[in-house]
Amino acid sequence: MATARWKGVTLAESDTFEIVEGNVYFPPESLKREHFRESDFTTTCPWKGKASYYDIVVNGDSNPSAAWYYPEPSDEARHVKGHVAFWRGVAVER
Repeated sequence: MATARWKGVTLAESDTFEIVEGNVYFPPESLKREHFRESDFTTTCPWKGKASYYDIVVNGDSNPSAAWYYPEPSDEARHVKGHVAFWRGVAVER
């Protein structure tokens, strides 16, 4: 079981997940969608491709671009397509 929390609120929880470069990638169906807001921020990984981001919102507080995912990853990273990973103070426990 892996869980992602911020400010005491569970953002994602799942028995199935992927680990890439030490990051836990949660399947899309495990997300508590009410805490996710699309962000305009993007980055590019040399081998995974272009990452899109979500702002995390909990009780009116926002954590900008604290979650990322690959909507169209490279062939090498296709196993994480749509899966979400976290940073910027979001605690992930396994």
